[in-house]
Amino acid sequence: MAALTPTRIISAMAFVAFGFILGISASSVGATPSVGLSAQGGGKVFELRTYTAPEGKLPNLQARFRDHTIRIFNKHGMRSVGYWVPQDAPTKDNTLVYIISHDSREQAKKNWADFQADPEWKKVAAESQVDGRIVSGVVSVFMDATDYSPIK
Repeated sequence: MAALTPTRIISAMAFVAFGFILGISASSVGATPSVGLSAQGGGKVFELRTYTAPEGKLPNLQARFRDHTIRIFNKHGMRSVGYWVPQDAPTKDNTLVYIISHDSREQAKKNWADFQADPEWKKVAAESQVDGRIVSGVVSVFMDATDYSPIK
C-alpha cells in the first residue's frame, strides 16, 4: 500500500470536495449537473494536479494561474473544472490543487506539448520566476469519471 503523504491526502480531499460541491449544487436545483464532461469509457479524461510552491511563493503561483495560465490552457483545449487551496496546515500555505479535462488521454499529451511550446506560456513562465521558482513539485493523476459520478 502506498504511503499517505500530504500531497496524496490533499489530492484525495480535493477530489472528494469537488464531487460533494457538484452534488450539492445539482440537488439544490433538482437537476443532474452537466458540465460537458463524460463518464468512464467516453474518452474524456480528467487530470487532477497538485502543485507545491516554495515557501512564500503560493501567491505568485496563484497570480500566474489567475492572470495567464487558465487562458492559455483554454487556447490549447484544456478545460478547467476547478481550482482549490487547502484550508489546513501544513499544506495551506504552499499547495494549489486543480482539475482540468481533456478529450482523451492522447489529446492530453498533445495539449500539454502544445502548451509547453506556446511562446506566450514560455514568456509568462520566465517572467513569473524572475525572483526564483514558484513551483517545487507537481503530482498529476489522470482519472475517468465513474458511471455514478455527478459529472457526465
